[in-house]
Amino acid sequence: MAAVILGCFLLYTLLLFVIMHLTAHKADNNAFYVGGRQSPWFVVAYGMIGASLSGVTFISVPGNVYTGQFTYLPLVFGYVIGYAVIAWILLPLYYRLNLTSIYTYLGIRYGQSSRKTGSAFFILSRLLGSAIRMYLVVFVLYEYVFREWGVPFWVPAVIFILIILCYTFKGGVKTVVWTDTLQTTFLLLAALLTVVYILKDLHISYPSLLRQSAEQGLTKVFETDWNHSRFYLKQILSGAFITIAMTGLDQDMMQKNLSCRTLKDARKNVLTAAGLFVVVNVLFLSLGAALICYAQQTGFALPVNGAGVVVNDKIFPSIALSLSNFTAVIFVLGLVAAGYSSADGTLTALTTTFCYDFLRFDSSTRNEAQQTRIRKWVHLAFASLYLLIILVFRPFHNDSLINTIFDVASYTYGPLLGMFAFGLFTRRQVRRERTVPFLALLAPCICFVLNRYSEVWFNGYRFGFELLLLNALLMFVFLWINSCPPRNEGEA
Repeated sequence: MAAVILGCFLLYTLLLFVIMHLTAHKADNNAFYVGGRQSPWFVVAYGMIGASLSGVTFISVPGNVYTGQFTYLPLVFGYVIGYAVIAWILLPLYYRLNLTSIYTYLGIRYGQSSRKTGSAFFILSRLLGSAIRMYLVVFVLYEYVFREWGVPFWVPAVIFILIILCYTFKGGVKTVVWTDTLQTTFLLLAALLTVVYILKDLHISYPSLLRQSAEQGLTKVFETDWNHSRFYLKQILSGAFITIAMTGLDQDMMQKNLSCRTLKDARKNVLTAAGLFVVVNVLFLSLGAALICYAQQTGFALPVNGAGVVVNDKIFPSIALSLSNFTAVIFVLGLVAAGYSSADGTLTALTTTFCYDFLRFDSSTRNEAQQTRIRKWVHLAFASLYLLIILVFRPFHNDSLINTIFDVASYTYGPLLGMFAFGLFTRRQVRRERTVPFLALLAPCICFVLNRYSEVWFNGYRFGFELLLLNALLMFVFLWINSCPPRNEGEA
């Protein structure tokens, strides 16, 4: 069976390289960074689903149904609000300024220290978050495929990074927009076909599945205990700001949107993606209910750790890979698609951000050939860092990774959200711009302490994803204290 899975993986990878060959032909730096601003909006919208979901959603969202029921859904409702903010506030700004790196705005609004600070926080967040997403893909394939061959963990990790590096090396965004379309298709088909197969195997319909799951409390959507980290109002609010931060202020996601021909196309892309995202997450939550229902009715032993606690992230792979050869193959293809889609755009975005915000390609006197040579070395360096984080993270994997991803985002995207909000909604000028990097570090440090002792200090209150909002608010306040009114009314 492992040989069949490996063969499917190789065929899928070959298909990616065919797309790379077709899209990267005669690609220049402009194509690498913004796809020549010729990407069809509907292709970008569809591909954004796979890029947003990643291997974490593919595995962790279904697995989290075991302990969290459907309480992830209010977070998704918040995502829709966030997408609306991106469509009507952020995208017009980016298109009006004709940005390649969105952090150029911070340089225009505050100064170069702020621009580099925003870029640095994005690089840190994306390196950690995306590498952890990719780690999960490598981890599952290693546990269920490569381990039985006696292959060390680092081998599949190196293979994945090399493949992604190769097919993004020349075409960049121009290639990623189209490979994400392929990967979204395989990711969604894997989830859908697994649900269909389980329903057929159990001889039940989808409404029957939901009814049985509801009787067991698995379809609970709204957590009404305000002290709980999944309190539904906190989830909705957090979902909105998570989307604004992790999509609207994220170079990876916005770089694909900026490759659309016009603002109108980019806006249609974002709003379409918002609607699709709700449907897709309902699918993955339904998959989680189907997996648990299957385990209960067949007596399948859910995977546990050394302490006997069920490991959420192993529920989907353990059932899919043991259910049948068909589900095993489609699971691996979906997982590989999720891993590729979360990493290829990230490497491109990291390269773009570093080249534009630190090496200042937008005002450089280097010619096209020199910029291309530097860009390729930067791309290779980030791929190496990516691999290093995957290898280093392995001993720390002991929880559902979707929570880990959002924890990282709460600390690293918070200062970005505060900086953009202050720039967009006030006209005040920062007095000591060189202090901005220190303020951006102070805000998450305070949030870390508050999160650590919140239950003791605030009568049992536990922070959830709203920690991101608190982090942004602190950064906003720090900037306000360190600012003054504009020198004249004509200043923007």
